[in-house]
Amino acid sequence: MEQEEEWDRDLLLDPAWEKQQRKTFTAWCNSHLRKAGTQIENIEEDFRNGLKLMLLLEVISGERLPRPDKGKMRFHKIANVNKALDFIASKGVKLVSIGAEEIVDGNLKMTLGMIWTIILRFAIQDISVEETSAKEGLLLWCQRKTAPYRNVNVQNFHTSWKDGLALCALIHRHRPDLIDYAKLRKDDPIGNLNTAFEVAEKYLDIPKMLDAEDIVNTPKPDEKAVMTYVSCFYHAFAGAEQAETAANRICKVLAVNQENEKLMEEYEKLASELLEWIRRTVPWLENRVGEPSMSAMQRKLEDFRDYRRLHKPPRVQEKCQLEINFNTLQTKLRLSHRPAFMPSEGKLVSDIANAWQGLEQVEKGYEDWLLSEIRRLQRLQHLAEKFQQKASLHEAWTRGKEEMLSQRDYESASLQEVRALLRRHEAFESDLAAHQDRVEHIAALAQELNELDYHDAASVNSRCQAICDQWDNLGTLTQKRRDALERMEKLLETIDQLQLEFARRAAPFNNWLDGAVEDLQDVWLVHSVEETQSLLTAHEQFKATLPEADRERGAILGIQGEIQKICQTYGLRPSSTNPYITLSPQDINTKWDMVRKLVPSRDQTLQEELARQQVNERLRRQFAAQANAVGPWIQAKVEEVGRLAAGLAGSLEEQMAGLRQQEQNIINYKSNIDRLEGDHQLLQESLVFDNKHTVYSMEHIRVGWEQLLTSIARTINEVENQVLTRDAKGLSQEQLNEFRASFNHFDRKRNGMMEPDDFRACLISMGYDLGEVEFARIMTMVDPNAAGVVTFQAFIDFMTRETAETDTAEQVVASFKILAGDKNYITPELLRRELPAEQAEYCIRRMAPYKGSGAPAGALDYVAFSSALYGESDL
Repeated sequence: MEQEEEWDRDLLLDPAWEKQQRKTFTAWCNSHLRKAGTQIENIEEDFRNGLKLMLLLEVISGERLPRPDKGKMRFHKIANVNKALDFIASKGVKLVSIGAEEIVDGNLKMTLGMIWTIILRFAIQDISVEETSAKEGLLLWCQRKTAPYRNVNVQNFHTSWKDGLALCALIHRHRPDLIDYAKLRKDDPIGNLNTAFEVAEKYLDIPKMLDAEDIVNTPKPDEKAVMTYVSCFYHAFAGAEQAETAANRICKVLAVNQENEKLMEEYEKLASELLEWIRRTVPWLENRVGEPSMSAMQRKLEDFRDYRRLHKPPRVQEKCQLEINFNTLQTKLRLSHRPAFMPSEGKLVSDIANAWQGLEQVEKGYEDWLLSEIRRLQRLQHLAEKFQQKASLHEAWTRGKEEMLSQRDYESASLQEVRALLRRHEAFESDLAAHQDRVEHIAALAQELNELDYHDAASVNSRCQAICDQWDNLGTLTQKRRDALERMEKLLETIDQLQLEFARRAAPFNNWLDGAVEDLQDVWLVHSVEETQSLLTAHEQFKATLPEADRERGAILGIQGEIQKICQTYGLRPSSTNPYITLSPQDINTKWDMVRKLVPSRDQTLQEELARQQVNERLRRQFAAQANAVGPWIQAKVEEVGRLAAGLAGSLEEQMAGLRQQEQNIINYKSNIDRLEGDHQLLQESLVFDNKHTVYSMEHIRVGWEQLLTSIARTINEVENQVLTRDAKGLSQEQLNEFRASFNHFDRKRNGMMEPDDFRACLISMGYDLGEVEFARIMTMVDPNAAGVVTFQAFIDFMTRETAETDTAEQVVASFKILAGDKNYITPELLRRELPAEQAEYCIRRMAPYKGSGAPAGALDYVAFSSALYGESDL
């Protein structure tokens, strides 16, 4: 380099300047020579042989000069000085008017000029501040550091320093513990300068190079002397600033890494808890062991409703939040050039989605099973009640029949009595045959209860078996008695025809009465108004037959009246009982009265059932009216959110505001879902499981609602990530709109994801020349989890990746190297001194021990640590 200021040997130096330069340059040289264990006393005399001059250059450059000549002759001295001057010239310095002979001759002006050239080259030239260097850079540095201080205005390297405040400000800016700047006075320049000189020499290892009196009493202090002295402050403090900058960069990188690790830990914890909940819930939903009673199964249904209303909705929110956290974390990792986050085995978003899908499949099967079981138990309860009723009626009818059939009363009876016994037996056989259908019906009910796995099937089977065994025994006894009576029939007279006619007409009428009583007391199970109306119609038809039955009753009672009339006419002693039938007219009247009482009772019961079914029908219509409004609203909102996600317009903030408004509208609509849940619960509590008035079940509404909540949350998260990317990458709204237009053009399915072939076509349309290897490399960046699709967020990250300004592993290593003083290792003590406590301990825990040689015990490997931060195996 050329000298910054040309040195004219004929120009006489100002005596004051010469004095200042001699003192300053001597002190500057000694500050370096003492590192080699020597110093100079007289600057023009001690450099004449060139030996200390060469030694000075070796110390400040860190390089070896040629071996000096050992002789003491003039030409030896000139040779040594020339070696020094040649070395200076080799560093790009063009020496003007300075020769070895003048230095050897002790020319003070030339010697001072040479030393100034050395100071410029080795102490000032490499100073660089905001694209300015050397003298301008040093001046700018001084101005920046002293700008906040009162009474300081650095404009040059002479008069700006006369009052000493600028030097004190420099020291206070970097070491406020050494000077109390508030106590300094502008009218005490000597005191201010001496304070700065003494503090610098004692605490900063900067020797005193100037005299306060010379500075104050000189109209314009020597610029070179002041610049030399001030440059020592720059070098003393620049290293600390460089270390501070390096420490700040490291703290920034570590903060990013710590935040990402915290997000990873939160994701792992939330994923584990959600998967554990699914793992615990699935066996409960897979349990298909039914309960024996209707009340127990209804408790199971209530438990399932509590699960759907109270336990599952928070988990739906957790699953959605988990996906949002995962996308946000991956975005932050891409923006900071960290490797993509790969969750623990089995905890990928896809794993959680699969587990959730399995849960919902099992859940749907469990609800279907519950309803099926309740219907089955309802049917079983109805059949069991019907079986018990018919069995009781049959047992009441058969009570005493075996004993009657086993009697031998015909042996001592007259012919008429035997004939009567035979006719009575024929009537019983007719009655017995009429009961055959009832026995078969009882057996059929027992068989159906067994097929439907009735919980008390054992007692049903036992009772049915007893009835069947008794029935077989009745058949056997009946046949034996008939045979006995027929043997006696030939010996007996014809039984009175009127009594026989009474018995023949009364028996079927009595059977009709029994059937009517049984039908009027029969239980039913209906599920609709129409089925109840059908029962009412059948009952009305039965009531229409009552007049004819009453006429038949009158005719049968008329036969008995005719018998009594004949007995009175012929003076016969009427029998107290009809020999052909045990049924008396009073029995017929009693049963007839029972039928007449049961008819209005059944009227009332059917009307009550009709009212209950009408209430159920209102519940169905009430639910359907809301479901037919809520269902299309949810479907429309899902489609609307889908269109918003595929074609957002305006600025991201406007998009976010619109989406937040949509989200608020959806949240405000939640009350409609809650009302629908209440109507659905009323239906289930009333055991109403079908609804012909709507195609929307509560399950459809729930699934649609969950899909809507998830869709709007994902869309909002996508815009949030775009804002994060825009701010981190410095993108304009126009650039984002262009990216969105390109993405939508190649998103053929309009689902917010491009398939690999579409992504390749998009890149080609933008001018990329893609081979298979290069495209495969790009796909690993945009689809790190190999999902087979490219999201809009990944597309933006790729398009802005090359222009992003982010920290790299090399930059972090360079920062640590500054802190470590150019060593390849760093100690825990140094980390604790240079970094905040939390981040220092973070580094100490994560750094591996340094394995190189020459390091103290406990030294750490910051190179490997920096590489690991960015997922790189080697720098």
